[in-house]
Amino acid sequence: MGNADYVYPSNVEGAHRVAIPPPQPFVKSLKCSLKETFFPDDPLRQFKNQPPSRKFILGLQYLLPFLEWAPRYTLEFLKSDLISGITIASLAIPQGISYAKLANLPPILGLYSSFVPPLVYAMMGSSRDLAVGTVAVASLLTASMLGNEVDARENPKLYLHLAFTATFFAGVFQACLGFLRLGFIVDFLSHATIVGFMAGAATVVCLQQLKAILGLEHFTHGTDLVSVMRSVFSQTHEWRWESGVLGCCFLFFLLSTRYFSKKRPNLFWISAMAPLTSVILGSLLVYLTHAEKHGVQVIGHLKKGLNPPSFADLVFVSPHLTLAIKTGIITGVIALATNTSLMTPAWAKAQKRKGHQPPSSHEDIIVYGYVQEGIAVGRSFAMFKNYHIDGNKEMIAFGMMNIAGSCTSCYLTTGPFSRSAVNYNAGCKTAVSNIVMAIAVMFTLLFLTPLFHYTPLVVLAAIIISAMLGLIDYEAAFHLWQVDKFDFVVCMSAYIGVVFGSVEIGLVLAVAISLLRVLLFIARPRTLALGNLPNSLIYRNVEQYPNANSVPGILILEIDAPIYFANASYLRERIARWIDEEEERIKSSEETSFKYVIMDMSAVGNIDTSGISMLEEMKKAVDRKGLKLVLANPGGEVMKKLNKSKFIENIGEDWIYLTVGEAVGACNYMLHTGKSNPVKDHEVETWNNV
Repeated sequence: MGNADYVYPSNVEGAHRVAIPPPQPFVKSLKCSLKETFFPDDPLRQFKNQPPSRKFILGLQYLLPFLEWAPRYTLEFLKSDLISGITIASLAIPQGISYAKLANLPPILGLYSSFVPPLVYAMMGSSRDLAVGTVAVASLLTASMLGNEVDARENPKLYLHLAFTATFFAGVFQACLGFLRLGFIVDFLSHATIVGFMAGAATVVCLQQLKAILGLEHFTHGTDLVSVMRSVFSQTHEWRWESGVLGCCFLFFLLSTRYFSKKRPNLFWISAMAPLTSVILGSLLVYLTHAEKHGVQVIGHLKKGLNPPSFADLVFVSPHLTLAIKTGIITGVIALATNTSLMTPAWAKAQKRKGHQPPSSHEDIIVYGYVQEGIAVGRSFAMFKNYHIDGNKEMIAFGMMNIAGSCTSCYLTTGPFSRSAVNYNAGCKTAVSNIVMAIAVMFTLLFLTPLFHYTPLVVLAAIIISAMLGLIDYEAAFHLWQVDKFDFVVCMSAYIGVVFGSVEIGLVLAVAISLLRVLLFIARPRTLALGNLPNSLIYRNVEQYPNANSVPGILILEIDAPIYFANASYLRERIARWIDEEEERIKSSEETSFKYVIMDMSAVGNIDTSGISMLEEMKKAVDRKGLKLVLANPGGEVMKKLNKSKFIENIGEDWIYLTVGEAVGACNYMLHTGKSNPVKDHEVETWNNV
């Protein structure tokens, strides 16, 4: 094993032993566990040692963050927010109309959803940069899930009411997650899952736009690739070349402006204004050429006026209540955390190379594998401006704005990244930019909706396609393949499930595979054989460090996970196999007899009763083989449970050591002296094994 000095300190004065934490009352332990689970950020610390009046003010500011920044608001801030608000309104208006059509809802609902929810978020949201509005993926999911049971063409009134009801339940679910501090639930949507799901959804959305691009009257209700292609190529005689040419021209225009803005970040407004410019140009072209008479479909009449109330339209009776709840919960989760992970290292490094420049466009983020909506969007921009966002508070804000929206003829809204990136680049200072955007939408609803009568649907399709192409993040998928093949499988499962099945199938498939991986991590933890690095008392994995030498007569194993009922049986069998293999190796090599099994428990953060039973069975099995079980560095929680279960008395306190080095030193001492128990005197023996 190389030159190493083994010092075996027995119960000498000053020697360290593994301590057993002092017992704590159950109520105190439970309180600490609940605090770490639900309040890891300690949101109530600001209320400590404050008088009641101050606590009341802080409580209001917590629920309504605008009360905190409003007193400090200045005219300089207003100038910046006014510019950014008008800029994002130019993007929100055409996108809102487009995404409402994608959800099989009346186009006017896209404008309604860009009026009331932003006002609610401005009062309750804590992000200064998030721009609220509808998103393509949630719109597609709404259309897919509701359309499975209710046809939007045959029964538009029921479909509309179910969309409002689903939005209501999405808001209730989001708010409950925030109030109950359960935001960690959405973390089960892994990065790989979202990359595949978003790419698949983007592909499906683009395929759906072929209806408008080709000017088709009838189209499949299915979203899978096979159904769409069959519907497209079975109606070749219905294709309208006028619509196709118009769509390709506007798509080229939108992609060109996006590419130009990406190359020149200071000209981001060109890309931001392109959708509204396309709508204006397309409407003028149709009006002047009467293209609607030649196969170019238009939006048609949009009624004037602000959001009508819709609380009476909510459906709380069977048989559609279950559908509304299911749709609301799924779309609510997707809207909250379409990748709730924080900034990826690749993107952070890229921004550092750029001198911490703000993201210039949606694609500027996508290209580095940072696809996300909702809370994560606000967090990313907050990191640039060095302020904190409480994820659970944001969930409450999203929930309340969707509840308010469902009662005012809106459907699901969240924080779309494309709009938020524009808001950030436009220099917004506070959430007043959302108020400015809402006011701009209000004027549109009151006075400008008749101007959209001649807006061609093919232009809306081009706007959607240009936004969706950036979500097909092939570079992130390639990165997953390079780093983690299993994550790549999860990603492709989500993509294939969405494209060839349905949005729900893809999401369920990806989440199921992700959960399977979590279960495999828990149920099949790694066990490693450790060896000694030459001329040191350091012990490391022999596979990772080929120069690490095994210790004669001693098998050192590391358990790399907590020991629970799910993995206890596996660990028992795996450790037994390690011991059998070591015995066979020693017999074949005629080395020193095998005497000790040291288990490094540094990574074992916790253990349950099944795990303790496993250790007891392992000790009996080891004893029957004439070996001795030794533990190294069990944590405080593990020691507490081992002590309560009397396992420490069973194994003996002298066979539990603070480090692997001390355990090896003690075992070497006993191997060389022929003793069968740790020494009880105060001598310190040093052995040099050459």
